[in-house]
Amino acid sequence: MTGGSRVLVIGDVMTDIIVMAEGALVRGSDRRAAITSRPGGSGANQAVWLARMDAPVDFAARVGASDRRMYEAYFRGLGVVPVLAGDEAKPTGVLVTIVDPGGERSFFTDRGANLNLCEDDLTPDLLQSIGFVMVSGYSFFSPGPRAAVVALLAAAAGQGVARAVDAASVGFLEEVGAEAFLSWTKGADMLFANEAEALLLSGESEPQAQMEALGQHYAQVVLKRGAAGAMLGGRDGIALSLAAPAVEAIDTTGAGDAFAAGFIALQLRGGSAAECLLAGIEAGSAAVQQIGGQPVDAG
Repeated sequence: MTGGSRVLVIGDVMTDIIVMAEGALVRGSDRRAAITSRPGGSGANQAVWLARMDAPVDFAARVGASDRRMYEAYFRGLGVVPVLAGDEAKPTGVLVTIVDPGGERSFFTDRGANLNLCEDDLTPDLLQSIGFVMVSGYSFFSPGPRAAVVALLAAAAGQGVARAVDAASVGFLEEVGAEAFLSWTKGADMLFANEAEALLLSGESEPQAQMEALGQHYAQVVLKRGAAGAMLGGRDGIALSLAAPAVEAIDTTGAGDAFAAGFIALQLRGGSAAECLLAGIEAGSAAVQQIGGQPVDAG
């Protein structure tokens, strides 16, 4: 890692429409629900959680031009330094989340302006004072953003800046294919993946085999296992496994983002592997006990 002290997060900004249904959907008819609107997006969530944990963080993304000033003020108010491009052609992305009574969620995604993130938005000068780059996997799922983040990650590698990737979405991973995603992200210092993402990317069903397979591509692998806790390892398999506390899950939106933020924030402060993994688990556990992907008082 270079001498930089800041984290640069790259990812989506979304408006999250969260639908908390009282029961299963009734096709062609009504179901009562509590509906809320909150700022979201995987990259935005990570940046806000990092700032909440006192990590110095910059956040690069693209929003609708009419929303740019509002989002800049929003992020600054939460301790995040925004580096936002305003898009004249597309509006800010929107995500509709359907949360079932058990806390599991399904998404309808319109990524909007995020699809136009480009190399002009992610110039190498963003790396000044940066010691860690965190990229949401969503940025790899469309050609324009992918070219931009691949170029910036290459520049970061050339400057000795640590690089982490969050796999982000098993649905979009299935669309682009595991082999392609691995080729775009190979060599990153760290991969964050949940159980479904690890299965798809590795082709293995057991955590030990997943670690060994993914460790061929990344220096360090962190498996987020929800209520079962988390694991840390690499090409030699599982090095550390910790359980999660039993909590009541209200909404799992953003739990993985909070986990990654907790892990990275403590790593920047020199925490041990066990301390970093525990910090990630604690942040993820806190996230599932609230509605929305960012700290409950952030919006």
